[in-house]
Amino acid sequence: MHLLKYRPSKLAVISRNNRQEIIQAGLTRRDLIKMGLIAGSGFLVTKGGLSARAALSAPGSPPTEPFVQPLLIPPVAQPVSLTPAPGELRVAGEAPRAAHQFWSRFRPRKTYELEAREFQHRFHPELPASTVWGWGGTVPGRTIMARYGEPIVVRFRNRLRTVAAHRGFGRPELTTHLHNMHTATESDGFPTDFYPTGLFKDHHYLNAFAGFDTPEFAPLGDPREALGTLWYHDHRVDFTSQNVYRGLAGFYLVFDELDSGDEQDRNPRALRLPSGEFDVPLMITDRVFDEDGQLFFDLFNLDGILGDKFIVNGRIQPFFKVARRKYRFRILNAGPSRFYEFFLSNRLPFTIISSDGNLLPSPVTSRSVRVAVAERVDVIVDFSDTNIGDRIILENRLEQDDGRGPTGDILPAGRGNAVLRFDVDRDAPDPSRVPASLRPLPAINVAEAAAVRVWELDRRRGAWAINDEFFDVNVVRASPRRNTAEIWILRNDSGGWSHPVHIHLEEFRILSIDGAPPPARLAGRKDVIEIGRANGSEVQLFMRFRDFVGRYPMHCHNTVHEDHAMMLRWDVVLP
Repeated sequence: MHLLKYRPSKLAVISRNNRQEIIQAGLTRRDLIKMGLIAGSGFLVTKGGLSARAALSAPGSPPTEPFVQPLLIPPVAQPVSLTPAPGELRVAGEAPRAAHQFWSRFRPRKTYELEAREFQHRFHPELPASTVWGWGGTVPGRTIMARYGEPIVVRFRNRLRTVAAHRGFGRPELTTHLHNMHTATESDGFPTDFYPTGLFKDHHYLNAFAGFDTPEFAPLGDPREALGTLWYHDHRVDFTSQNVYRGLAGFYLVFDELDSGDEQDRNPRALRLPSGEFDVPLMITDRVFDEDGQLFFDLFNLDGILGDKFIVNGRIQPFFKVARRKYRFRILNAGPSRFYEFFLSNRLPFTIISSDGNLLPSPVTSRSVRVAVAERVDVIVDFSDTNIGDRIILENRLEQDDGRGPTGDILPAGRGNAVLRFDVDRDAPDPSRVPASLRPLPAINVAEAAAVRVWELDRRRGAWAINDEFFDVNVVRASPRRNTAEIWILRNDSGGWSHPVHIHLEEFRILSIDGAPPPARLAGRKDVIEIGRANGSEVQLFMRFRDFVGRYPMHCHNTVHEDHAMMLRWDVVLP
């Protein structure tokens, strides 16, 4: 099914301060039934993710004891044989899609299948199980481990309830985005390419560096363009925030000769960063639970949703036993709307090695790590000088009172949000290292830019717009030519909201933030940029458009803003 035309829903114009306007907005009982908010009996749904207060106010979650359950490490997806076998063209049982670009050149060497299913999940022992959706039966979904030079296909199958049988928030129609792999549009998870229960879609991931179809870097692309820490998540138009809140997200980790995933690698080029059990992905989210302990989503909050429970890899405030040695933590802020700035309670420093999964040219040492929605930051934490028995809290001290974004104030130590506890309990050998040089950056020349585009992030009729326009899939807002470069200027004109903006397909380089060069931690290649909440806040980005043609989105990754309707379509076209 494809959405042919986006228009702001009636919900998009409801004042957040007067939710009773749902009546004046014309939402009938039939409308609410269609949305799954009213059961056949005529009462508000009280199970399946909505409390009886869902249409009125967000609840405060029941109290839970922190640090009573261990950190869950998401299981790794294993290759399988697919029937029918995937092909360049659509196969039987597959949702509509275009032919895979570069299929014959990058034939898959491995194939995977992930099924989206509904199941019961306990976020904490003191809460009852909530109804969630997950890939492969877990929240987060199973981690895909990939390598550059080894193309794969992932079959994403929709096994959720049908739309007619569904109750509660979210919508069981899927389109999965691998954020932000260099991927053809037919495998990118475009927001309107969603499909219903019973179908699947085969995503062809080339695992090739950008630039592979240019003479300079053929046949595998420029290794300086490698990515490492990625994640996949649902991207269904209008329902991204709800479907991801339900649990449809997971990690995708990619390795190459430099970042090989082996701390004992004898290849002299290998970085030998912490690996195996000492390479730990951390998907961090915040959620709200109703008075019955059920997962709750405030459908009428259009500013951005803040939770009062902090969840790491599907568990509320877990603990993680660590050895006295170096660890690599891949921190992902999976949203929906909170920004974080993390500190360690014993003032241990972080060694930042990546931004948005892209290795920096050299490590950056810092006492804190800031992570906007959808950003990834890989850090090395060295526990060598701690004592066995030490307990160290990962604390978010960035003040944020509502969905507008952080205030900019850093709270005193111990006054923030305790997210995860590290318990030092043993010694372990440590052959890993953190070299002074990581991955070099490709050179850029702003004189290459074939165009300069200005995008103003606006607020309009209580919803969100770009250049005063809501998302319309039929309107192409930019058409950069394949194998050219452009400068994109993003400017905040929304009246006091922060916006973490994500651009699909290509990483960008930050030329300036409010007229100043970016700090070292943001000087690498990125795919999410935080636009400050002050009116007139501006970033300038340098981008190239290589290899693929087709349509892609740019959107705010505060997914509540994205769903209402801060997104646009742009197309890469042939010269």
